[in-house]
Amino acid sequence: MYVDGKRLSGRFTHEAALARAREEHGFVWVGLHDPDRTQMADIAETFGLHPLAVEYALEKHQRPKLERYDDSLLLLLRTVSYVEHELNSVSEIVETGEIIVFTGPDFVVAVRHGEHSGLAEVRKALEEDSAQLALGPGAVLHAIADRVVDSYIEVAQSVEDDIDEMEEEIFTPRSRVTVESIYQLKREVVELRRAVNPLAAPLDQLSHKPDLPVPKEVRRYLRDVAEQHAAVAERINDFDEALSALISAALARIGVQQNTDMRKISAWVAIAAVPTMIAGIYGMNFDHMPELHQVWGYPMVWVLILAICTGLFFTFRRNKWL
Repeated sequence: MYVDGKRLSGRFTHEAALARAREEHGFVWVGLHDPDRTQMADIAETFGLHPLAVEYALEKHQRPKLERYDDSLLLLLRTVSYVEHELNSVSEIVETGEIIVFTGPDFVVAVRHGEHSGLAEVRKALEEDSAQLALGPGAVLHAIADRVVDSYIEVAQSVEDDIDEMEEEIFTPRSRVTVESIYQLKREVVELRRAVNPLAAPLDQLSHKPDLPVPKEVRRYLRDVAEQHAAVAERINDFDEALSALISAALARIGVQQNTDMRKISAWVAIAAVPTMIAGIYGMNFDHMPELHQVWGYPMVWVLILAICTGLFFTFRRNKWL
């Protein structure tokens, strides 16, 4: 519970905290992690949350959105986290979660889904800035949105490093990067884009609509968040093009390698065809065949085979088929 930007000491139930906050013109900040329906029903009754808003808080994997219910707001944000992995592995790279923020004149209820969506650092930073916290629930809404967008920037930087490393590896001889690993990274970028891009409209509404219950000072801060979000969204869209180019390069490299392999195979087949042909001719068991009864016939055939095979080998080698 906060009054004039200061956190009040002591322990409170959410009902008692809300009652005291209304008496002292402060606000209550309640944090929930993966609540069940019973917990949400209790919170909804105390803070007067709309039933539809409660359903949004319980359902997972939703698109970012902003909803208004009378004098309260619901902001749904998708959170992202970068998962450390091997460059050439096919594994999860971007992990997603959700934060649903309810704000009213005297309360903030933050519902989190996912292990990486903690807000302890946000709360600590706000409590060190009493002037900002004194702006009320809108300041908490801005701080959460700002932290989420900052995480987008961090994850985007890590993914960009992966793409740069993969690009360098693709053009390195005997690289271990496979097309499957590029497709996996591309799929993770699609998931990242789906989490990030839809937040643009809610942030635009929060920062530009004066009829929303958000203080004017907070809207100014939200405009900065919206600009950062637009920049990182554009950056993520560029990743898709870069990965498409990498896939084309990898496929072209595979094609070149296959052509090289086919030339080597064809060259060895041509060399092997010489003794096969000569042995086949002399294996037909006719009585009247050249050099069949000559003492030097057998050695001469071997010398002929070796000479032709050697000539073919150096010819293919000179033409870089071997």
